Amino acid sequence: MTPSTKLILILCTGNSCRSHLAEGILRAALGDAAIVASAGSNPTGTVHPMAIEVMAEIGIDIRTHTSKHLNEFLEKKVHTVITVCGHADAACPVFPGQAAKHHWPFDDPAKAEGNEEEIRATFRRVRDEIRVKFEAYAREIAVG
Repeated sequence: MTPSTKLILILCTGNSCRSHLAEGILRAALGDAAIVASAGSNPTGTVHPMAIEVMAEIGIDIRTHTSKHLNEFLEKKVHTVITVCGHADAACPVFPGQAAKHHWPFDDPAKAEGNEEEIRATFRRVRDEIRVKFEAYAREIAVG
C-alpha cells in the first residue's frame, strides 16, 4: 500500500456475508486503485459458505477472506467507511483519517428462510444488489 492508496472499509455486524460480498465486488472493480477490507462489530468468525459459492458464480474468489472485528482497523488510516447493515452503522466508530462514510443497507442473506435453493436465490439477489451499488461506486470514485 503506497501512502496515496486509500483504505475503504466495509462494515457489517457479523462480517460473514454482505460485507464480504461487497469487499470482493469492490476489490474486483477497483483493482489496485484502493485497498478494500471488511470487518464486523460482532464478527461470527467465519465467512458464510453460500457467500463464497455465489461469488464464485460471478468469477470472484473470496475463499481466503476472514471474519474480522472492526477494532483491527482503529489504528489504521481508513479513508472511507461503508456500512451495509443498520447495526453496523449504529456501532460504527470514527476512524483516524476517515474522510467519508456511506450507509447502504442490504437484506441479510444469512437470515433467509426456505429450502437450499430458495436460500441460494436470496444470496444471489443480495449479491446482485450489492454488485450494482458497489460497481457504480467504483466507477464514481475512479472518475473523481
